[in-house]
Amino acid sequence: MDLTFSLEIILMLAAVAALAGFIDAIAGGGGLLTIPAMLLANIPPVLTLGTNKLQAASGALAASVTMIKKGVVKPQRIKVAIIAAFIGSVLGTIAVQMSPPDLLEKLIPFLIAAIGIYTLFAPRLGEVEAAPRISEGKWQKGVAPLIGFYDGYIGPGTGMFFALGNVALRGRQIIEATGTAKVLNLSTNIGSLIFFILGGNVLWKVGLAMMVGQTIGAYFGSHMVVKGGSKLIRPMIVLVCLAMLTKYVFG
Repeated sequence: MDLTFSLEIILMLAAVAALAGFIDAIAGGGGLLTIPAMLLANIPPVLTLGTNKLQAASGALAASVTMIKKGVVKPQRIKVAIIAAFIGSVLGTIAVQMSPPDLLEKLIPFLIAAIGIYTLFAPRLGEVEAAPRISEGKWQKGVAPLIGFYDGYIGPGTGMFFALGNVALRGRQIIEATGTAKVLNLSTNIGSLIFFILGGNVLWKVGLAMMVGQTIGAYFGSHMVVKGGSKLIRPMIVLVCLAMLTKYVFG
């Protein structure tokens, strides 16, 4: 297969990555844009997944740096979750290369629908801290690696799962939860990317161009989160859930 791409195709993918980075920084789910775009550019599926992790990691890094500088998240407080999510992602990436992800693919639409409904109807979602349903230890050592495994195994919506899980289970404010999600998603992206690189499944020219777009989009998206708060994040999560459900049902 000819994997030589015109400048127009590369610029188009970089533009898609910029929009995906903006959406990812706010609610997650940017992979719904970048993965189909790369497949439409006739990039093989495995190379698409590996290249997508490269550009997604750059967006997660840009968003994480912004969130840390703004004081939204303090990485030292979630260092256990960062490590656990990384390990979960590595295991998920290994597992997806050894078994078909049919089971999780069937469960994903129900999980996304539940998140969308919860976000839409939950009163004052994440506007103020609520009583936690599980301990911080269980969240960091149990929930974080499970979501990390999902990211390595399939991936779309990981940031959204991290954020809403922190709101629902730990009672965090949604801005703090979103900031934490960016840092954890960076960890899972790096863990998965390492194994795609080792397998030679990254298109560097395409990936680096998309990294530029992703970084720009993530920068502006993360600033919008800090300024817009839950009023911006809540409708974006609902829209992303609707888009993901549409893709899984009709795609």
